Amino acid sequence: MLDYPRPPFAEQKQPVPGITDAMTPVPDHGEKSYKGNNRLNGKKAVITGADSGIGRAVAVAFAREGADVLISYLNEDRDARETERLVKDAGRKAILVPGDLKEANHCRAIIAKAVSELGGVDILVNNAAHQATFKSIEDISDEEWELTFKVNIHAMFYLTKAAVPHMKPGSCIINTASINSDTPNPTLLAYATTKGAIHNFTAGLAQLLADKGIRANAVAPGPIWTPLIPSTMPAEAVESFGKQVPMKRPGQPAELATAYVMLADPLSSYVSGATIAVTGGKPFL
Repeated sequence: MLDYPRPPFAEQKQPVPGITDAMTPVPDHGEKSYKGNNRLNGKKAVITGADSGIGRAVAVAFAREGADVLISYLNEDRDARETERLVKDAGRKAILVPGDLKEANHCRAIIAKAVSELGGVDILVNNAAHQATFKSIEDISDEEWELTFKVNIHAMFYLTKAAVPHMKPGSCIINTASINSDTPNPTLLAYATTKGAIHNFTAGLAQLLADKGIRANAVAPGPIWTPLIPSTMPAEAVESFGKQVPMKRPGQPAELATAYVMLADPLSSYVSGATIAVTGGKPFL
């Protein structure tokens, strides 16, 4: 097991959505550790939220496994360009597409870009998310509640609906859920609620698409060290982040990448409707 950082972490706060290089410590995305084995050779992947965190780690792993990657992100150009560099260094094609996923037309434009620039869509990773912390339900505005659902669940529907007509048998959809879909954090009420919806959406989608030969699965991360943490959580929560799980530390984005690769691998042809929990030892029921 790698000797990854453990809390307490240095006091740090960033504006939403946060950037990677400003974090202490800087997350590991598998830049030095991930070695590919051609498991996704020639595949074309769309990954939302691929500029940093889990999305970047998945992009690195997919590229080193032989896939071309469309990198969807909001506006974090500096982080996105680094992901682009890592994908290109692996010898694969990288397409950057900034924009707001809460807009249905932008979701459809992402898929259209993948079809025109990559030549299709074999893998769709719905990973981008919005979260914010509130101690009281009275503090959650209507706009905040609606924004969380638009980014976290509505966009997933728009992207999937647009992608499916371009997907051949053997293609797959991987949705990033959360341990919050099983054990919701009350201070993340809106976020946790959408993650429960994603879990249900994935289960229904797997059944709906089975006759097309398209698989749908989810990954449910526990506490993962990404820019979302210092940009959306109070200082005391950041300082002790990850301490609550049996491993007593947060996971690094690199530690999730293999779960996404496994679910995308054509050899996982009978795996659909599943949720892979990556939680540092905390049971996921």
